[in-house]
Amino acid sequence: MLACAGLASAEDLPIKGVSVVDDKVFLNFVDTDIESVIKAIGQISNKNFLIDPKVKGTININTTKPVPRAMTYQILLSALRVQGFAAVEDNGVTSIVPEIDAKTRFTPSLANGKQGNVQIVTQVYVLKNESANNLVSIVKPLMSNNSVITPYTSNNSLIVTDYADNLAKISKLINSVDVPHQGENAIVRLKFASAIDLSQVITKIISESNPGDPNKRVIAVPDARTNSLVLHADNLNLINRAFQIIEKLDVPSSAIGNSIHVVYLKNADATKLAATLRALMTSKGIEGVATGPFSLSNASALAPSAIAPQVTQNGTATDQNKTANPVTTDNSNKQASISSPFSPLASAQENGMIQADPPSNSLLITAPDHVYNMLAAVIEKLDVKRAQIYIEALIAEVSTDKASEFGVQWQDLDAFKNTSNNLQAIGGTNFSKAGGNILGVAGNLTAAGSGLNIGIMHGTVNIPGVGTVANLGLLAHALESNANANILSKPNLLTLDNEEAKIVIGQNVPFVTGQYAQTGGSASVTPFQTIERQDVGLTLKVKTQISESNTIKLTIHQEVSTVADTANAAGITTNKRSIDTSVLVDDGSIVALGGLIEDRVSDSVSKVPLLGDLPGVGSLFRSVTRGHTKTNLMVFLRPYVMKNPNESSNVSDARYNYIIQEELKLTPKQVWPLPDDEVITLPPKSESNLHFDTQLNSN
Repeated sequence: MLACAGLASAEDLPIKGVSVVDDKVFLNFVDTDIESVIKAIGQISNKNFLIDPKVKGTININTTKPVPRAMTYQILLSALRVQGFAAVEDNGVTSIVPEIDAKTRFTPSLANGKQGNVQIVTQVYVLKNESANNLVSIVKPLMSNNSVITPYTSNNSLIVTDYADNLAKISKLINSVDVPHQGENAIVRLKFASAIDLSQVITKIISESNPGDPNKRVIAVPDARTNSLVLHADNLNLINRAFQIIEKLDVPSSAIGNSIHVVYLKNADATKLAATLRALMTSKGIEGVATGPFSLSNASALAPSAIAPQVTQNGTATDQNKTANPVTTDNSNKQASISSPFSPLASAQENGMIQADPPSNSLLITAPDHVYNMLAAVIEKLDVKRAQIYIEALIAEVSTDKASEFGVQWQDLDAFKNTSNNLQAIGGTNFSKAGGNILGVAGNLTAAGSGLNIGIMHGTVNIPGVGTVANLGLLAHALESNANANILSKPNLLTLDNEEAKIVIGQNVPFVTGQYAQTGGSASVTPFQTIERQDVGLTLKVKTQISESNTIKLTIHQEVSTVADTANAAGITTNKRSIDTSVLVDDGSIVALGGLIEDRVSDSVSKVPLLGDLPGVGSLFRSVTRGHTKTNLMVFLRPYVMKNPNESSNVSDARYNYIIQEELKLTPKQVWPLPDDEVITLPPKSESNLHFDTQLNSN
């Protein structure tokens, strides 16, 4: 490329084809090389140009009157446009390139309003009403050669690159076309077909035949109460087309008697929904409403006009379906003449009118068309996608157990001995808690307690009735212990709304509930025990219910149990902490279910009266034991409502990625001379896992 730097004044250097009059210039370039003209204009207008090597040829510019120096740049752009070249400004430098290359480079937007009319710019039009694909065919004929127009369907936008003066015209056109549509509406009352079923047919036939064009779409909304269809479209032709289809489909069923309908469910369970509909059909109506005897023979005549009371000429209300015997009413038993709309189905229920097909998760309904329409309206409202709840539980326990012991015991087993009278005197102190009893230690030195034990021995002594023991004269014991525990459990659960979920993490421990053993006698009977196994560990059981405001009701059973002692003759001893409660919590909020804060201090002193209270030497006649136990246990819970697949997928991916990372941390490294065994790892699930694995392998 060739760089041309503009000068401060055209008078500083004579320029061929340029003359100056009163700070204005005459331009007279006839078949002049383009590079020379660009260099001259750069000196006049003080602009820097970069000329693409593809820019070649001659140019003609002639002004009959003097023009301001600033206008010479616009004159140059107009002349270059005729030759098929354009200017692209970036960071104070103007690049002169072929027009087709200029439109593929980064160009400024028309929104800032500083571009000239002959400069190439890019404009983004975000459409509010019209389709971007439809406007391409309207805008493209107005664009200049080599211009670029691209529809972006994700946000219904048009991206146009053209000269600024042409974009101004295109903007006016788009603003006049992109206006709201009033659309057309129509209501069609059906006689035989189901409005719910027919709405799906209309949408599939008309809308799906034009998948990429929202303007050729018909919205059919069923109204189950009146068995009608509400149609909406942008033009009347689509409404008429829908009318023609409805007219051909809204005909009586060819089946004799009741029709058989198969309803495939999307979300609900067919078995449970069938039971709900059967209970609805066998209902006798709301309290205070009389239901007359109906059978399948007169069920087809059920209609709003058939069940409504009729008014005769004398103004007396009568019922078309009442028998010859009049119904008497009094203040104690008031009844209405309107029957429950589902009362005719009671007799049909006995013939298995609604059956569930679990393999296909569908309902088989045998009923007249108008009865099926009412049931279809109920099914549509019940067959909805249920939300899921992801529950995070946090059980944190921090405990501290400190203890200290100090004691001195002494004894003299042969201080006085009279062999002639066979008399022997002994004496000393005995504190069982201070590192073991001194008498027990004298008989068995291994019986000394944990900690520091210092003793003074002098041979052995034979005590009648006891035997030979060590002559332990003094035993000093000192011990200090400090035990800390930090236990953190974080169980997670994912469950459907209104379903109970349970997670158990622990052991299945046997508990003896009964036993028999043969004692005495000659009969040989095999002893036996009865054992009951119970879960010991962490148990979380939750049943959820989501309200319309995303408030969540949780019925919770939380239990933490551990095995404390297995040496007890009566059986295994366990520690247990459990919570049974029902709470209300907002989506994503943390609730504290319960906890235990315990701080226990114990202080025990064993001493010889009077001597143990003496200052200084009193420590030789006493034993001190102190303990401090502190326990903090809290249980927290946080639920998340998940109403779309992306939310549950994000949680699953996050937990899956976490497990992969933990697994990779524990992968054993190769050590010579051990063989390099292949380790089975979890496969990556998402792109983030692939990137993570790549980084690990590269390291």
